[in-house]
Amino acid sequence: MRNMKLIMSALSAIAVGIACLLFVHQSRADRPAKSAKIRIVTVVKRTGIAWFERMELGIRKFGVENGIEATMTGAADADPQKQAQIIRKLISEKPSAITVVPNSPEALEGVLKEAREAGIKVVTHEAGNQVNTDVDIEAFDNLAYGAHLMDELASCMGAKGEYVAFVGHTTARSHMRWVGAAYERAKQKYPEVNRVSPPVESGEHLDTAYQQAKKLLAKYPELKGFEGSSVIDIAGIGKAVREAGRQNSTCVMGTSLPSVAGDYLSDGAVDKIFLWDPVIAGQAQDKLALMLIRGEKIGPGTDLGLPGYRSLKRIPDTPHALAGSGWIAIDKGNVGNYQF
Repeated sequence: MRNMKLIMSALSAIAVGIACLLFVHQSRADRPAKSAKIRIVTVVKRTGIAWFERMELGIRKFGVENGIEATMTGAADADPQKQAQIIRKLISEKPSAITVVPNSPEALEGVLKEAREAGIKVVTHEAGNQVNTDVDIEAFDNLAYGAHLMDELASCMGAKGEYVAFVGHTTARSHMRWVGAAYERAKQKYPEVNRVSPPVESGEHLDTAYQQAKKLLAKYPELKGFEGSSVIDIAGIGKAVREAGRQNSTCVMGTSLPSVAGDYLSDGAVDKIFLWDPVIAGQAQDKLALMLIRGEKIGPGTDLGLPGYRSLKRIPDTPHALAGSGWIAIDKGNVGNYQF
């Protein structure tokens, strides 16, 4: 009898154990599977310059706030082929999305097509003509921005005189749209403002912009205006203007950051800089990427919840481009308000 009780007790314990295991198994089965970590990688034109260093701050902040892995990478120079190689390597790693600030949209069409075919969401910035992207995001309409730059430059020049325009690369879509729109604006509204050469390439290098500006100042003694597109163009030009003692006789304006060109505003070596905050531009790219990953609708009227990106607008005659609104103008009077 005693042995029988021991056997029954053992069987009961086994039954309880089996029931517990079944309960645990069922509980696990009822739980939703843990979602894979979302990873978004931004590939910029080049690393090591203030514009993209600030953009990286926005990208990392977005990642922390949204519980995703958000990072930035790029080559040490603005070579479109190196950018394509980086993207090709990323495709093999299968991130959830890739966002790109192209040096040459055309040079990236093939590799971005590969990314999309691999199921990776693609967002571009400063590339309104990009075909192989899910969406391109611009801080504003590039043509309106370029026309505004010319209005400001022409006003400074007294609506007459010679000027030159700088771009990082002639393959940089946004840069060429800005200087093209400025050129058209001058022809239509300021007939005595004349561009003396095709757009000058700086290669996104400050010293190259400086050397080119020195040569142009020597070649064109009556040169009155400089328009810059790359974040470093204006600083290089400003350095050459200051060395030549031409602060009072030239007008220097374009896209830059206070941390890059702000020093040249103090004595008129640079007259005014225009920009959109790279922190917010980085966040806008990643926000769109996250919306794509989640299957959310994107189009005119989309609100990204970011300053300047509250109601996106379709840019006419572009395949996939949407634009925010507004840009910041900075001169020596308000430069102290912008600590970046």
